[in-house]
Amino acid sequence: MADRYLSFTGTAPGRFLTRRLGLPQPAALRRWAPEHPLPEGDLLHLRAGKSDLELAGTGLPPARSTDRPAAVLLDATGITDIKGLDEVHAALHPVVRSVAASGRVVVLGAPLDPADHHQAAAQQALEGLTRSLGKEIGRGRTVNLVRLTDAIAAESTLRFLLSPKSAYVSGQVIEVGAGQITAPDDWDRPLAGRTALVTGAARGIGEAVAETLARDGARVVVLDVPQAEEDARRVAERLGGTALALDITAADAGERIVGALPDGLDVLIHNAGITRDRRLVNMPADRWSSVLEVNLASVLRTTDALLATGALTPGGRIVATASIAGIAGNAGQTNYGASKAGIVGLVRSLAPRALAEHGVTVNAVAPGFIETGMTAAIPLFIREAGRRMNSLAQGGLPADVAETTAWLAHPASGAVNGQVVRVCGQSLLGA
Repeated sequence: MADRYLSFTGTAPGRFLTRRLGLPQPAALRRWAPEHPLPEGDLLHLRAGKSDLELAGTGLPPARSTDRPAAVLLDATGITDIKGLDEVHAALHPVVRSVAASGRVVVLGAPLDPADHHQAAAQQALEGLTRSLGKEIGRGRTVNLVRLTDAIAAESTLRFLLSPKSAYVSGQVIEVGAGQITAPDDWDRPLAGRTALVTGAARGIGEAVAETLARDGARVVVLDVPQAEEDARRVAERLGGTALALDITAADAGERIVGALPDGLDVLIHNAGITRDRRLVNMPADRWSSVLEVNLASVLRTTDALLATGALTPGGRIVATASIAGIAGNAGQTNYGASKAGIVGLVRSLAPRALAEHGVTVNAVAPGFIETGMTAAIPLFIREAGRRMNSLAQGGLPADVAETTAWLAHPASGAVNGQVVRVCGQSLLGA
């Protein structure tokens, strides 16, 4: 459903009226498209503190002096004390206002040092800076923090966060650790030669994820329930992939997936999910258990089966779908919130073991208010509240979740593991 308020605020009368009334003023976001895949403008490199981080070789544009940067990259990895935070202010203060609309600010920080509480305090302060700046910067601009030790390991992450692909990702803290990095031959088609399975892919966000992975070169397997087989086949044919009609809650679902993929699987996207909303006091057991079964139990069973059989190849990626409802909670969704919080627990526990034992990373995306058929059915005033209660003052699109998923599925994202990345425009809920 079209966001008429967003369209109205893009007009001269709309800007005047909303400014006078103190109403939200969302800016139309500049998202990825074939005709403009990169930021339209220069990337400004800044530094605060003493840092030996080497950004050369990351594929990022060279440092430039510009009065209106499309993106700002601040290296604050060398900040070790509170005095160093003054340098962060001195670096950002003169340039924040000049960042172009739909621009990017990415702060680079270091892991917190448990043996140095001064360094840990200063580096943790960067998180408060990032989240606060994201809420005030406006005009469709985003602010994110990346904690890293090796810029090469973070190349895919920096490319994503500085690009139009991350339009609805803001106020996030992403840690880039150790892991096998496989730079693609072609950064425009990084998944070429790889097979990706997306559950719940016949429509909505799952369909958008399948489309984006296919764009990036993957051979996509579109999995959905037998009742949606016709839609799944239509999507698969359009993307040059294959359809798999399967009830993901079936006890043998994992074994059937393995049987359908004799050559193995490189990317597993757990997207299938349902809602059965009702307040807990009015929720019968079947509404509770059905949501937990689809959204969480099936994810655990199929993941275990695919890892145990070796169907997920070394260098593989698992990306599950959580939700801000599982992070912040949501009235009337105790079942859904529980299931999505369970996904967060799965990621945090399994990620280090899956990487060590199978060479597979495990991450999650946590969407906020995304414009889908499901949210279009929400009553008007609740829908408007969902759209405006984030730093970008608008709903996201399925493509925003898909682009974030594709970054986590990237072969060069092997050092991104155990992360739960919110795709919510920096929702005010749980922020």
